[in-house]
Amino acid sequence: MKVANGYEYIAILEGIAPKKYAMEGDPIGLQIGDLARKVRKIIFTLDVLENVVDEAIEKGVDMIIAHHPLLFRPLKKIDFGTPQGRIVKKLIKHDIIVYAAHTNLDIANGGVNDAISDLLGLGDTEIIVPTYTETYSKIAVYTPDFAEEQIRLALVNNGAGRFSDRYSECTFSVEGTGRFLPHDGANPTIGKPGDLETVQEVKIEAIFPHSEMDRIVKAVKLSHPYEVPVIDIYPIENVTSQMGLGRIGNLPKTMDLKAFIGFVKEKLSIENVRVIGDTNRTVRKVGIIGGDGNKFIHDVKRAGADVYITGDIYYHTGHDLMAIDLPTIDAGHYIEKVMKASLLKQFDEASQVYGYEVDFIVSERNTNPFTFY
Repeated sequence: MKVANGYEYIAILEGIAPKKYAMEGDPIGLQIGDLARKVRKIIFTLDVLENVVDEAIEKGVDMIIAHHPLLFRPLKKIDFGTPQGRIVKKLIKHDIIVYAAHTNLDIANGGVNDAISDLLGLGDTEIIVPTYTETYSKIAVYTPDFAEEQIRLALVNNGAGRFSDRYSECTFSVEGTGRFLPHDGANPTIGKPGDLETVQEVKIEAIFPHSEMDRIVKAVKLSHPYEVPVIDIYPIENVTSQMGLGRIGNLPKTMDLKAFIGFVKEKLSIENVRVIGDTNRTVRKVGIIGGDGNKFIHDVKRAGADVYITGDIYYHTGHDLMAIDLPTIDAGHYIEKVMKASLLKQFDEASQVYGYEVDFIVSERNTNPFTFY
């Protein structure tokens, strides 16, 4: 088992919710701390409030991974007499790293909106608002046959061979004969300088997101037995994938809106919601945008939703929703708390693959500012 540092855990997070997915201007990433330090305990939280920081201190946490950034706006000064200043002081004093994944986690496959969709049992989900288009390339690696599996693992463990969230580890191998003549100064794994060498080799191919090329090529080179491995990269014109905000999908069966409201409260573990629209309507296709979904009501309507689940609906937006006849359940911003258990599960699976010695915990502190009477 290995005690990993902060960078290694951020690599896991980047695999789940890459920074490139984030909306422009979103202050994601490192907020406080030193990612080079060793990390033995990580806590997942929706918000970094003082009660969460106190919890992290009590539980001996080394790193906080949050959805909402602590430092959402630039600080002009750090005044320890202010609530935010006290938080910063405690975090620095106890050497706790704070890292935020916000809109990138909203958009990512397996992120906030997918977690909500999964809890509601939605099928055939699609994105609502496209925000990012990923282009793809193909990598071909030539390796001696005895190293085929280690090269395959270097590819698939670093993002190659995956397309959407439905297929992974997609590779193709073909056997052939490789020939090479090492010269003076070479240090070949097989053969010796001056002798033409013939080797049974395997060509392994896989597609990958082009933005991940440097990471994948580096992983292959580190795993390859040859001094100078042969790696080909080809652009692929006919494969792209889109990422975006929100999800829309179908319930297993049609429900009336009144029953669906109770279903949502049960599945998302919430006590109260605000509802816009006729509760006698039947619903099947559900649109979801976690957090503040005011700007996207027309996108959700165009996508064909029977009902919209979001949070923070404004009074006049409520009138607009009535006008476009889109029943809406305002379940509050706090439903995004589902990201805590979702990230814990994904991090636990990844850390077991890498053999990291670490404890993952979910914050038990309530950071919802609203109390309903």
